Amino acid sequence: MKHIYFTVTNDLSYDQRMHRIAESLTAAGYTITLVGRKLDASLPLRQKSFQQKRLRCWFNTGFLFYAEYNLRLFFFLSGKKMDIICAIDLDTILPCLFVSAIKGIPRVYDAHEYFTELKEVRTRPLVKKIWLVIERFTIPRFKNGYTVSKGLADEFQTKYKRNYAVIRNLPVLKELRPVTKEGFILYQGAVNEGRGFEYLIPAMKKINYPLVICGNGNFMPRLKQLIEENDVGSKIELKGMLLPAELFQIAQRAALGIGLAEREGLNQYLALPNKFFDYIQAGLPQITMNYPEYQKINNQFKVAILLDTLSIEVVGYAIKQLMEQRELLDKLYRNCLQARQLYCWQNEEKELIRFYQNIFKSE
Repeated sequence: MKHIYFTVTNDLSYDQRMHRIAESLTAAGYTITLVGRKLDASLPLRQKSFQQKRLRCWFNTGFLFYAEYNLRLFFFLSGKKMDIICAIDLDTILPCLFVSAIKGIPRVYDAHEYFTELKEVRTRPLVKKIWLVIERFTIPRFKNGYTVSKGLADEFQTKYKRNYAVIRNLPVLKELRPVTKEGFILYQGAVNEGRGFEYLIPAMKKINYPLVICGNGNFMPRLKQLIEENDVGSKIELKGMLLPAELFQIAQRAALGIGLAEREGLNQYLALPNKFFDYIQAGLPQITMNYPEYQKINNQFKVAILLDTLSIEVVGYAIKQLMEQRELLDKLYRNCLQARQLYCWQNEEKELIRFYQNIFKSE
């Protein structure tokens, strides 16, 4: 039975995407191991059909974290038997490159993000320079790979002549149980830079509906400052990280989902984040951006209101207008019910399984 290792920098507990990938490949007959890191606040790992391993580090942020984790990852992987190794994003790619070269096994790059185009990277010149050196050294050496949108795949083809597949980050199609829609707005996902919180939080001053934020990330300290500065604490509930089942229940009850993204780098402009599809799967109308990948799906199933620009006024007006147009909300909801049948993991996993079958056939 072929054994595939996947490497990430998160603690595995909340990584819906990697759980889906691992479960699908396990069901297809592969042995799968996910490798992540263990934090002080990490939950115990739940029993799964695949194997999981977490590495503990002394450092958990910044350059020292990445250096330590990559070293620990390299030595851990070096002692394991595997048939393929897959790096998830640029921050675990070096150990996977070196281990695959030493062992003489195929390597895969799973570009969930266009890492060097993330706002938190590209707005810091020295940080971006370091990651660009890593990107230019590694990606040309990964002939096998996939990413989450056609736009990002085209970028890798243009920049590095790598013909990466598109395997979108789609949720599993689940039964929608009858729930009562409540009048709150939902943001779920990473609370990171570039997600439009600088516009959303001040806009809440003139919005008479509560906002629930589920997630965590590098922007959380600033998010709390924005809430305090704008005196909107009574309207906003921060739930932190939640398990996938809890998120799905909350999304079903919400009236409107928010998925803003600044035009700050190609990653935001060309990506298809999982929250876009998670909202669709939960039957949740949303406000997001008028970027190419969103447009393609919204032209097929109108499930969202797309914004051309971001400002406090634009965000506030869009939320108020949509929340007050119940007929439009109902229409978007019905469109979500159609779209969720097509844009689900049960369809997308076929591409994933075919991708790995082709690698083993070509050996």
